[in-house]
Amino acid sequence: MKTLRSAFAILRRTSIALAIMLFAFSAAQAQQPAQTKVATVYGAKIHYLEAGSGPAVILLHGLGGSSANWASNIGPLSQKYRVIVPDQIGFGRSDKPMINYRVGTLVDFLNGLYKELKIERASLVGNSLGGFTAAAFALAYPQKVDRIVLVDAAGFAFPKDADPRLLNALNPSTREGVRQILSLIFYNKAMFTSDAAVDTFYAQKIATGDGYTVQRFIESIVRGEDILDGKLEAIKHPTLIIWGREDALTPLAMGERFKKELPNSELFIIEKCGHVPQMEKAAEFNAALMKFLGGSSN
Repeated sequence: MKTLRSAFAILRRTSIALAIMLFAFSAAQAQQPAQTKVATVYGAKIHYLEAGSGPAVILLHGLGGSSANWASNIGPLSQKYRVIVPDQIGFGRSDKPMINYRVGTLVDFLNGLYKELKIERASLVGNSLGGFTAAAFALAYPQKVDRIVLVDAAGFAFPKDADPRLLNALNPSTREGVRQILSLIFYNKAMFTSDAAVDTFYAQKIATGDGYTVQRFIESIVRGEDILDGKLEAIKHPTLIIWGREDALTPLAMGERFKKELPNSELFIIEKCGHVPQMEKAAEFNAALMKFLGGSSN
């Protein structure tokens, strides 16, 4: 039982929240200055938000997420940076072609977005699966990356002794399944697991229709595609690792492993915080992010 619980905690690291932070989403959208735009990448429509001017910063959501996950961060960042926040292919309002999704797919589409938006170099900020994508992109296109911020990131191999069926919990089809995921994502359980919150998240998941995408990513993870094991030493970019101490999806030990294996990194831990510090502790997250992005290059 202990082994299963441990494996379940590790495998959940790829999930960022199934339509998380959709509570009060319309209010957040009204307050942040981003414009909604569409780019065509490899024939698919990619919806993204854009705000501000200056050096480019791209925010990457995780499994089951969307650009809405960054609603509390776009405004502050846009005061100094050109902020670009895509719904990654297969998620949010972007097209959802029926392909075998893997992190390599996200890397290809991110590179295509660079080309479409004429971005030569950008800092990448990724949460969960988005962090996995940011690190994989830096490995594939190091010349296109300035700085990296990994937020409760995924990317290490699925445990060989774990039951892959447990990953299905990341793609719930019931209210109770959604409640279980939300209780693991947020430290503040009382706020995010009420009946009203569960109903909102469940309805959003159904409306978004990303279940096929999520399932293909689950299968890719089980196959061990694109994993970061043994590769992180090649990433020389300045890297900030931000972690919620009480993250039940990607335990702090994962953040400590990133710190150990990334040669030019620092670890910033946020107390009383779960898997999505950019939402749950936005002010503290934004302060740490702005300080890091404004630092001198090594």
